Parts: sequence; C-alpha cells; structure tokens
Amino acid sequence: MQEINQPATTKTPFVRFKAEEGLLEIKGRSIPENSLEFYKPLIEWVESYASLGKPETNVHIQLEYFNTSSSKCLLDLFKKLEALGTKVMIHWYYEQDDEDMLEAGEDYEAIISLPFKMIETEEI
Repeated sequence: MQEINQPATTKTPFVRFKAEEGLLEIKGRSIPENSLEFYKPLIEWVESYASLGKPETNVHIQLEYFNTSSSKCLLDLFKKLEALGTKVMIHWYYEQDDEDMLEAGEDYEAIISLPFKMIETEEI
C-alpha cells in the first residue's frame, strides 16, 4: 500500500500515513482553501488501509490550528478509523496554554468511541 508523505504548507499540515507501521500523523496548521479536497485522499487511504487488517493503529494529531471545515473532515477521518474494528489510539497533542485545542480533542473523544491520549507539549 502506498505511503502518504506530504510536506506542510502555510495552509496545510504535514501528513504521513505508513500502512506497514500502522502509523498516521497530521501536524501543523489545517486551513486549506478546500478542506474536502485536501482530506478526501486521506479518508480514502484509511478505507483502503482497512483491508490490511492491522491489529493496531496509532494516530498522532498535532495541530496548532484548524478551521471549521477541517474539523468536520477530521471527524470523518476518525469515523473511518472507528470503523476499522481494530485497536486504534488517537494521540492528541496540544500546547500547554491552548485550552481550545485541548477542548477540541475532548470533544472528538466524546463523539468517537476510540481512546484518546491527551498529550501536553511546550510548543508545536
């Protein structure tokens, strides 16, 4: 399965999805002009990844900021991960003083039946 490795831009986050390692990473700012267009290949990748039947998947989300449309796309991505039916752990990073990002992670955790690990960082 093809790995996704996209560098960050001023409007889109760094993305690395590695099927063999069961590792998905999204890091940076997510304010793309068209969130659906940006996230669609990521969601499709997870759909294909489901056929591998990996026993464990680790997802690292380390965003400094994301807009409303990215929020919806992240929820869609989490729903696809939830449907895998295997062990998935969401590692949600937030800066020490960024209560909004912590709350966003807690909101996702309340909606999705996947375990979230909240990780406080000094700086993203």
